[in-house]
Amino acid sequence: MPTPGPQPATDNGLTVQAPAKLNLSLAVLARRDDGFHEIESLMVPVSLADTLHVRGSAHAGVRLRVTFAGELAAGPGRALARDVPADGRNLVVRAAERLAHEAGIATGLDVDLVKRIPSGAGLGGGSSDAAAVLMAAARIWNLNWSAERLASLGAEIGSDVPWFFAGGPAIASGRGERIERVAELPPLAAVIACPLTGLSTAAVYGRCVPDASRRGEAARLAAALSSGGLQAGLPFMTNVLEPPARSLSPEVDALLEALGRAGGCAPRLTGSGSACFTLARSVGEAEGVAARVAGMRSGGRPPCAAVFVVRLAAPA
Repeated sequence: MPTPGPQPATDNGLTVQAPAKLNLSLAVLARRDDGFHEIESLMVPVSLADTLHVRGSAHAGVRLRVTFAGELAAGPGRALARDVPADGRNLVVRAAERLAHEAGIATGLDVDLVKRIPSGAGLGGGSSDAAAVLMAAARIWNLNWSAERLASLGAEIGSDVPWFFAGGPAIASGRGERIERVAELPPLAAVIACPLTGLSTAAVYGRCVPDASRRGEAARLAAALSSGGLQAGLPFMTNVLEPPARSLSPEVDALLEALGRAGGCAPRLTGSGSACFTLARSVGEAEGVAARVAGMRSGGRPPCAAVFVVRLAAPA
């Protein structure tokens, strides 16, 4: 399940894992009248995850504390510990406060958010955190809300939030709120590499040319992966946001090239970037690619700030 159910409640609250996601395909079909884009994307959860410790509190509102762990806490990856506010700009605060308002809850929450997922990378960390806090808050406040109802509320917070209630790999369409689960995918691994700088989602979408002819590619990719494995799925792994992202960021362009030189299999951008990834048949294969990428230098610098080896469709 992409956002595992909260652990049993204790006096110290609940602990929830909030996984990152990869877009194995992403088509932009049209620009909607509401200003959003109609998309179609096969998305999968991965084993890289944030952790939320959520406790009920007598005070009103949400108090959020953010700390960093893993690659974001040490080495070059510390540069990726950026743009994570602890106030009402954070999707965790917005989601929990919206749920409290809709449910008529007067008490609040204390949330400790441990970030391992880089922000501004197309990995869905903020949306995953929002979905996780909705699940935890509903438990703490004893709300009898279904996952579907929480997901619908989450759609008002962010386009990717509903997908994190899917329970595994799924196709997101519309502006992201329509979710269709797919058959189990092979137990693949991946290398995720993050450049030093992020990308603006609005800027990347602003350079994208919608193409309605790509409708159905996500379903074809899911079917190919399920029946024939990685090699069968490769021809359907496309992200229409990759060309504009490469044009906006020389770092993304260089990183995709570096992943290919390191033996990566059809490297791709995830979401609107700036993170790039390549799939592998095993963790060992992925670790070899990751080591080669980490050892590369251009002008005395590595091509990325952090490299992660992850499993697909597995909670942390």
